[in-house]
Amino acid sequence: MWLKPVSLMLTNRTTVLLVLTQDVLDQARALAGKETTALKLPVSLQIVLRALIEVGLKRDNHPALLAHVESQAKAVRHQRSVARRAGPRGTDRRT
Repeated sequence: MWLKPVSLMLTNRTTVLLVLTQDVLDQARALAGKETTALKLPVSLQIVLRALIEVGLKRDNHPALLAHVESQAKAVRHQRSVARRAGPRGTDRRT
């Protein structure tokens, strides 16, 4: 699973860095393409991601959203614990 960083510029000029799997990024790009065709307006990846975030935040008590937040939090915790066990960054593994 490859993670891709995506930078979003929000309307108040705040920049947000998202790290997404290639699959999620591809799905968002596909949605942007479908909406561009349907609306006959250019719809960028940034527009799609911003809309998904805003809609998700409005559904803050939805069980599926809460379950997904929990799974993401657990995945981050797991990745960090694996990284801690691997040792400090910047060590030269060749020696």
